[in-house]
Amino acid sequence: MAPRLPPPPQPNEADASKNTRLLESVIDRLQQQNHTLMEQNATLMQQNQNAMQSMEAARTNSEATQRQVMDILAATRGTVGASSSNAAQPAAEWSLESFLQHHPAKFNGKGLPDEADQWLRDMERIYNAKRCPDDNRLAYTEYLLTGEASHWWTSMKAILTDAQSPITWEVFRAKFYEEYFSDSVRFVKEVEFLQLIQGGMSVSEYTNKFKHLVRFNTMATSEEWQCRKFENGLRSDLKVLISSLCIRSFPVMVERAKVLEKNVAEAE
Repeated sequence: MAPRLPPPPQPNEADASKNTRLLESVIDRLQQQNHTLMEQNATLMQQNQNAMQSMEAARTNSEATQRQVMDILAATRGTVGASSSNAAQPAAEWSLESFLQHHPAKFNGKGLPDEADQWLRDMERIYNAKRCPDDNRLAYTEYLLTGEASHWWTSMKAILTDAQSPITWEVFRAKFYEEYFSDSVRFVKEVEFLQLIQGGMSVSEYTNKFKHLVRFNTMATSEEWQCRKFENGLRSDLKVLISSLCIRSFPVMVERAKVLEKNVAEAE
């Protein structure tokens, strides 16, 4: 017969109480750790949210700064472009002192019609170079009129004022040509140009006469037409020599005619 095992030991009340306290202590510590972890998690979430807000604010500020920089650059380019454009154009000198530095000639109205025409052309060349407005052109031109011409314009202004007509640069120019270089005189000059031949003049004299009269020609012409007109007016011996060259440049035509004239003179 097998021997009987002894019964297992029964826990007493002291051990049970001790185990309960130990379990409660473990649970309490776990709860404290959990509470600490939740607080740390909340803190991290708050820090993360603050960081996101800071990043968004920084991005907004960066975009605003970039827009300001672009606006400044655009304004700078516009200013530089305008300055460059102004620098490319000559400065407008509209004062009387600046105009008189070009030593413009005075006009007394006693010269030949050609001289009157040339004087006004010289004035307009200065005005155009200085981009002088029409009001200043009229004032400066009046300043240069002397003697008979000054009396004529004073009388003409009185007539225009009585007729309540505007007194402008274009009006002055038209009245000036009516008085000192009329259409009839211009027509005579044009006919003189169309009938011009070298005759007894040298090529140099003929060329100067040709250049002087060509401006009175009212017909539309080209450089080739001027070459043919110049060639047809040469003496027959020079015309025969130069016609075969078929020159279409006026300066070349003049230079070749001078050389041929010299060669013919030496041959003779």
